[in-house]
Amino acid sequence: MLSKIKKTIICRNIHDFSIDNRRNLSYTPKKGDVAVFEVLEIGKHRAIQSDSKRIMTIIEGDLIMAAFGERYATEQFEGYLPETPTEILDILGAGGAIGVLKSKHDHFKHIPTTSVRLVGYAVDASGDIINTIYRDTAEIPFTGKVPNQAKVILSIGSSMDSGKTTSAAYLARGLKTTGRNVAFIKLTGTSYTKDMDLVYDCGADRTVDFTEAGYPSTYMCSKEQMLNLYQTLLQALEPAAPDYIVMEIADGLLQRETEFLLREPRFMKTISNVIFSCGDSLGIFFGIEFLSKLSVKPSALSGVFTMSPLLVKEVQDRTDIPVVTIDELKIGGEAIAHFTREYAH
Repeated sequence: MLSKIKKTIICRNIHDFSIDNRRNLSYTPKKGDVAVFEVLEIGKHRAIQSDSKRIMTIIEGDLIMAAFGERYATEQFEGYLPETPTEILDILGAGGAIGVLKSKHDHFKHIPTTSVRLVGYAVDASGDIINTIYRDTAEIPFTGKVPNQAKVILSIGSSMDSGKTTSAAYLARGLKTTGRNVAFIKLTGTSYTKDMDLVYDCGADRTVDFTEAGYPSTYMCSKEQMLNLYQTLLQALEPAAPDYIVMEIADGLLQRETEFLLREPRFMKTISNVIFSCGDSLGIFFGIEFLSKLSVKPSALSGVFTMSPLLVKEVQDRTDIPVVTIDELKIGGEAIAHFTREYAH
């Protein structure tokens, strides 16, 4: 039966295991706990990202291996770990985050989640439940040390789908035109490699995300967990000797982890520059004001709003912060020069 299990990307390094169903009704799972689930009813997720990164179709009756985790996605789902032992659960993310749905965007008003039934926990030879978090890499306490004294450029946005990943990807492309080594970190989010793969395809020499440390998602992590995760991912980039590290924080400025990182002096001290993406002009000005109160001035503005010349003009008429389009970022030159200066911490 084990050969028929479809393994999600977050469980890519889980090989030797057995299935234990004796704790299904007595154990409350923790973030990162691995289990095998039966697909009950197909809803929003008709496929998962497999351990080989392939997008794998799932069908009712299939067995999948995934990990418990939360999700915060304003355009999709909000979901949490079950508070009690629970057998019927929801797929929160295609990369293998399983939990209990709390809310969803109206786009999915008439589309249910894909529901699954807990078959049993994946256990090791000692009978302990396998947990993905720091299973394959050591947790490194935060020091603020950046490998190779690289410049860290932070890509943030006003909300989900504001264009921050695309801005980060093409910024990495533009930085490569300088002949330097460029790396990428996706620090927060829910397991799925699409964003990281885009940045790699745009030319980054090395890309890592939170799943490197085994997190199926970072939602509801503590500040110290996030700082240690950041240091762990920085350490993973050391062999690449990066000159620049482009780093994305998922979702918007007001998202829980994004906001407390932006307000954390130890974190912001490692940041050399910020690129802020937004979908509209009014959001840009709220973002500038919000960041100004944290003593952060973006080096450039980008994102979805730059697709509209009229929105670009509205912004350019009212701020001296440079506006750069995706095409300008990828070409390099003057657009990249905006990231050569550092703001005072």
